[in-house]
Amino acid sequence: MNIIIRKALPEDAATITMLTHQLGYSISIEQTLQNIKAITANKDHTAFVAVHEKQVIGWICLSYMIQLESPPVCELRGLVIDEGYRKMGIGKMLINEAKRWSKEKGNDQLRLRCNAKRTETHLFYKHLGFKEIKQQKVFVIDLDN
Repeated sequence: MNIIIRKALPEDAATITMLTHQLGYSISIEQTLQNIKAITANKDHTAFVAVHEKQVIGWICLSYMIQLESPPVCELRGLVIDEGYRKMGIGKMLINEAKRWSKEKGNDQLRLRCNAKRTETHLFYKHLGFKEIKQQKVFVIDLDN
């Protein structure tokens, strides 16, 4: 199978949205398009897609983060492979592209966060050499209240 990894483009918005829905996130094509434009305009963010026969079948999003408490780090912000293409090495290809980008940014580590309920995904990351270093909870507050 011939897979091409390239940067995400605005014309990928509809397919990226469909793949994002497979992760369980509800997002519109319009919002995905805005996100792609913002990501591609920012040198500290990037997104790549996996393409098979001119069809986007997976995506990965990354950011270079600077925090007060630790050295700068690249973080994988999202990854999904179409359900019909999983377990074929495509996720690993996207992770390898993420590693390349992270090294290009001057980092020697790539970090990610993964929902606690995605136990099968945890195994995927561990298989690729990621190590679990902590668990945490995520909190949110509505700013309109």
